[in-house]
Amino acid sequence: MMNRMIKLVFLFVFFWSCDEKTEPQNPPNIIVIVTDDQRWDAIGYAGNRIIKTPQQDQLAKEGTYFKNAFVTTPICAASRASIFTGLYERKHKFTFGGKTLDPIYNQENYANKLQKKGYKTGFFGKLGIKNDGNLTGSFSEYEVYDRNNKFKDSRGYYYKTIEKDTVHLTRYTGYKALNFIKNTKENEPFCLSISFSAPHAHDGAWEGIQKQYFWQEEVENYYKDVDIPGPKNASDKQFNVLPKEVREGFNRTRWYWRYDTPERYQESLKGYYKMISGVDNELGKIRKMLKAKEIEDNTIIIWMGDNGYFLGERQMAGKWLMYDNSVRVPLIIFDPRINQHYDVDDMVANVDLASTILDFAGIDAKLETHGNSLTPYVKTGHSPYKREELLIEHLWEFEPIPPSEGIRTEKWKFMRYRDIEAKDELYDLTTDPEELKNLAGNPDYANVVIEMREKLERTIAKYAQ
Repeated sequence: MMNRMIKLVFLFVFFWSCDEKTEPQNPPNIIVIVTDDQRWDAIGYAGNRIIKTPQQDQLAKEGTYFKNAFVTTPICAASRASIFTGLYERKHKFTFGGKTLDPIYNQENYANKLQKKGYKTGFFGKLGIKNDGNLTGSFSEYEVYDRNNKFKDSRGYYYKTIEKDTVHLTRYTGYKALNFIKNTKENEPFCLSISFSAPHAHDGAWEGIQKQYFWQEEVENYYKDVDIPGPKNASDKQFNVLPKEVREGFNRTRWYWRYDTPERYQESLKGYYKMISGVDNELGKIRKMLKAKEIEDNTIIIWMGDNGYFLGERQMAGKWLMYDNSVRVPLIIFDPRINQHYDVDDMVANVDLASTILDFAGIDAKLETHGNSLTPYVKTGHSPYKREELLIEHLWEFEPIPPSEGIRTEKWKFMRYRDIEAKDELYDLTTDPEELKNLAGNPDYANVVIEMREKLERTIAKYAQ
């Protein structure tokens, strides 16, 4: 009799605990934050001892930090289209100065799939994607804006108003985000996409006052007494090995705008850092709002840069090229439900975000992407979908920026230019992470070049379909 009672008690506890575990949870809220031109090491957590990014650093400490995150195309337009759709540029065929994004992608994107499943979706800031102007199929609420290029001075960043005050675009975007969160109904899941224009330089300002960076007053005194070390790998030798078309192209033109004298270099780097610090402050305000609404424990935050950035290396500025300066970006994913920190070494990419967002929401939307969900990394620090290779490409047919393409593994990077006569490039990333010693012409590595070239061709064929 006693044994029977013990069994009954055990069975009761077992089934009660199973019921508890299977009780459905509220779908998580998801906030996707994209910055413009923030390269991978422009964040304190990456080891940058100068930049002030306490909010990003805290997010990385609490969540999952991806040390080797990349964009597949190093320009804002194509990269943002890849984040939106989960597809390579070679497939969605959109880039800067290009045609309107195919209307099919107004349906085939993460926001559309979330909206169809009951999520309130919002977008505020720089979309970077030319479309038909109607985003209602993807976003419940949205406002698209970027720097105002008709102004050649600080008004490029200062033209939006809150009530009667003209404010910096970073503050305006933060304000729109806070209002969206504040006005979301209780138990209504949301996905908020916030896209900052900062820290992108205001290029048109060169024509007037020759100052490229404009920031909020609250960060005015940041880095005031700091002397920022000059760029690494910026010798004449490292410049002269670049193809003639690159040496005379936009990367060099913008170097003259920003870094050609020690004084301009200091001013530009400090301006760049100040603008990132300004965005960081907005992250703090957003997290404070989540706590005030008591939804911080069910709100996932994703932070990513849209492309890398040259800060004077190789005597270059801008992005566009296949070097890691251009394609490597910060990526942090914080899921408060996991409450576990991981540093991930595996290669991940912007094309992974769409699948990741839908996976977090528990939505099997049959969205065909070129990426993999990163949720296993967030849960365990590892993934069965580890990426062994990554296609990188910049296909814009624009003479001042020669199109190029390449493929990257953990050990090797192979890259080539498409429309100019230039040497192929091969780098051993384990011994030469700065990509300074081109091995493509070395007969000892001829088989590696053949292998990587074939791998590139196979990958291009795979993702062009």
